[in-house]
Amino acid sequence: MKTRLSLVPLLLVLALTGCQHMEAVMPWVNAGNQMAKDAGYDTESRLVAGIKEALIKGTDTAAAQLSREGAMNLQLPDAAQPVANTLRQFGFGRYVDQLETAMNRGAEKAVAAGAPVFKNAINAMSVDDALGIIQGGDTAATTYFRGETETSLRQRFEPIVEDNLRKTGFYDQYQTLLAAYDKLPLTNKPNLDLEKYVIDTSMDQLYTRIGEQETQIRQNPFQQGSALIGAVFGEQAE
Repeated sequence: MKTRLSLVPLLLVLALTGCQHMEAVMPWVNAGNQMAKDAGYDTESRLVAGIKEALIKGTDTAAAQLSREGAMNLQLPDAAQPVANTLRQFGFGRYVDQLETAMNRGAEKAVAAGAPVFKNAINAMSVDDALGIIQGGDTAATTYFRGETETSLRQRFEPIVEDNLRKTGFYDQYQTLLAAYDKLPLTNKPNLDLEKYVIDTSMDQLYTRIGEQETQIRQNPFQQGSALIGAVFGEQAE
């Protein structure tokens, strides 16, 4: 019996490490799961608990890295750079710097506030969701997160980013100018919505960082995902 159960960890490691021959491997993984279930070993619940632990670790790490002061390096969008350059030429560069600082501090605070959104998504994850992530590509969890959390994350980001931009002292003036700009009968107008730009860019960076964490766990689960290994494998039968 113990010999049969010992096959399960090996098969799960192959799945977790993102084997490029996944289609060939998965029948063996599924067979191993069924073998363990027949023997009374609840592999599926351990697998779900394990992937949840790994995802919590990955999202927490990504959020912690990007929420530190100075972690973000956002600059005004390309469309606004000509205006920024002109301001600098005429000695108003400090206002541009002040605005970019507000953008970055707001993005960092928003990332910190967004961490619970991922925990909620992980806790609500079904067995099928977890198994789909295990059997997916290197960033299957990140793709899942974007689909499940993007709306909630944006709602959390908006007031924080707006609050930090208001601290510059000219947020209302900027919004007034933006409203007038949007009414101009111009074609191919660049997007100058600074608030949306900060939110979109910081969210993209957060999802990218989560994807990097996920890939590291898949490539080296024993080193990067100790919680995952403990939950999935449990104590090895001696």
